[in-house]
Amino acid sequence: MPWYAYIAWFFAGAFLTIAIPHVVQGICGNCFQTPFASPRGVGESSAVANVIWGFVNLAIGGALIDLSFPPQLMPPWTICFTAMIGGLAIAIYLAKHFGKVRNAAPHP
Repeated sequence: MPWYAYIAWFFAGAFLTIAIPHVVQGICGNCFQTPFASPRGVGESSAVANVIWGFVNLAIGGALIDLSFPPQLMPPWTICFTAMIGGLAIAIYLAKHFGKVRNAAPHP
């Protein structure tokens, strides 16, 4: 497997993981942080913006998987593990970041 496939799957895992909270919060009608809010990454965006941002992340993650591996073949477990590591890395980072933001913000 070429080295760049591991990088593509690492970032695919990260993008697919990022999509989950945005789509879920948006579908629930909740505001949530996005890169487009003010201040960036701290302020909250509307539910519709979160759904759109979540689906953009799903598209990018899916494209990275599709472009890096022929669809007729099953990917080896090592590259799937790399995608899981990418997802775990971004999930831990976002959990720490949003934990600080949500704990610092006044609750209604």
